[in-house]
Amino acid sequence: MDSTPSPTSSSLPAAAKYKLKDVKALGRQLLASTSHINNLPLLLPLISPSSPPSFALESLLSLHSFFAPLLPLRAPPRTSGARDGGVGGSAEEDAESVYLAWLRSRFDEFVTALVAVAVAGDTEETLREIVLDTIMEFVKIGKRGKFQSSIYNQLMRAIVNSPIASDFAVEYLFSKYFKYIDVQYFTYISLEKLCKNLQETYLSGEEVTGGDGKKGNQSKASVEHSIYNVHHIISKIPPLDDVNEESAHEMWCHPDAGDNGNSKPSNEKKVQLKGENHDSGVLSAAKVLKKMKLKFTKAWFAFLRLPLPLDVYKEILVTLHQRVLAHMSNPLMLCDFLTRSYDIGGVVSVMALSSLFILMTEHGLEYPDFYRKLYALLQPSIFIAKHRAKFFELLDSCLKSPLLPAYLAAAFTKKLSRLALSVPPPGALIIIALIHNLLRRHPSINCLVHREDGGIDFKDHSKADEIFGNGNVSSSPDCSERFGFDHFQADEVNPIKASAMKSSLWEIDALRHHYCPPVSRFVLSLENDLTVRAKTTEINVKDFSSGSYGTIFGNEMRRRVKQVPLAFYKATPATLFSDSDFAGWTFEAIRSDGNTDADGRPTEENDKATKRLRVES
Repeated sequence: MDSTPSPTSSSLPAAAKYKLKDVKALGRQLLASTSHINNLPLLLPLISPSSPPSFALESLLSLHSFFAPLLPLRAPPRTSGARDGGVGGSAEEDAESVYLAWLRSRFDEFVTALVAVAVAGDTEETLREIVLDTIMEFVKIGKRGKFQSSIYNQLMRAIVNSPIASDFAVEYLFSKYFKYIDVQYFTYISLEKLCKNLQETYLSGEEVTGGDGKKGNQSKASVEHSIYNVHHIISKIPPLDDVNEESAHEMWCHPDAGDNGNSKPSNEKKVQLKGENHDSGVLSAAKVLKKMKLKFTKAWFAFLRLPLPLDVYKEILVTLHQRVLAHMSNPLMLCDFLTRSYDIGGVVSVMALSSLFILMTEHGLEYPDFYRKLYALLQPSIFIAKHRAKFFELLDSCLKSPLLPAYLAAAFTKKLSRLALSVPPPGALIIIALIHNLLRRHPSINCLVHREDGGIDFKDHSKADEIFGNGNVSSSPDCSERFGFDHFQADEVNPIKASAMKSSLWEIDALRHHYCPPVSRFVLSLENDLTVRAKTTEINVKDFSSGSYGTIFGNEMRRRVKQVPLAFYKATPATLFSDSDFAGWTFEAIRSDGNTDADGRPTEENDKATKRLRVES
């Protein structure tokens, strides 16, 4: 025996006054003999967030060494003689049952204390790692080698409902345990239950708000924080890739691990997923994938039904088509969520477009208002949005079908050309690329390239005066016959009513004189006959969708210019502008007093007066 004095329950000081050597002595005595079993309830209170880390660590190591060989803790079945009140061994069996029940209760307290330390904000990282490893080891050996879901659910519940951010705990689980397929499986099960509980809590909080507003607000705030925690966990779980007959997936727990956890560590073994084997109980690869997809779908569906904060909502929409839709058992279950998101408008609709497009093209979703909502998204603000690159790539893909009606293709073409007058130069480059593809794909709208107005000969000035009413537009008898009248309704949100087929792409001709040289050069590509598909190719919108002023400037700096225009004069200019710059304009200062020469020019005296007035003013 150790020479250290044996502390007893009556002679030990309070827990706050323990010394480290006393804690070590309590642990050694507990492991040495069951006669010191009363040291167990003395060590348990030392595992808490308020205890010194050294005390908590020593107590944890002792209790872990004590409980690990005893798991699983189950009371032995009572014999028929004991149930009938027989004498043979009934007292001993009852005593053993009471003892095992007491041990099970102490073990539950131990696990609860470990979970509290794991999610506490002031716990040291080293101690937190040891605590998490201990909990996961109990998950492995606490049910005869099977996954102890009750302990794991308790850990997940504590992380989700923690009032502080549990980033370290989630990151540690992700780096070490989320790679195991059984851990992923039970994580989805836990998150589904927790999301349903959060939804019930939120709804009950709304009801309480009317009677006790303070209590309701607190409930909503805690639910919102829990939603952040759920999103952090569910976004960290790596999605299960498609498995085949030769796939191998690691499992954290295995039924062959034994009762005492003396088997080899499960991270050193892999469960080979082969064909159906009823004798060994090994599931086939197809069944594993089906079960995982089902739990994955239920967990995400329960999470998306929560009142998501706006930042979480946007983050989910950005990655939903990559991380979620491809791994769901039935992606059409998200059609309501995505259509509601698409109806919101603005940047949220842009983010929801990717997933909605996948449902329409790959899963047969019918959404009649899709193009009308897409048409409404074409606003100047979309050209400076964060996710504009993906939006324009999807816009080009959505308008690729040859079955698209001519009026719809014309409406998108005209709306884009009108936006080209007000968007930045990078946006104008994108618009030219989109219009180029639209004109090439839909020959029926090439009438927009060049259209003459109504057969009216405007060389006849008398006819023009009759129509214009001497410059008064409102006096025209028929506005559709006015020279320069555009039938296109730019403010109309419905492409059917926009009257785009009666218009023309005069805005594209204006881009030929754009102040940005790349725009004026690129617009010349539309002068080709795009109806001849054999001699033209589509433009990859992706090359222009992420453009900016920086990319335009960089491309201009890298261009090799063969001819450089020079500004020089053969003679010293006498005026700022030449007469040819303003044809038809005169800049003569004609006075009302008649001081002009024979050519109608002001005399020298009048000219000096004019200059003097300009200087004085």
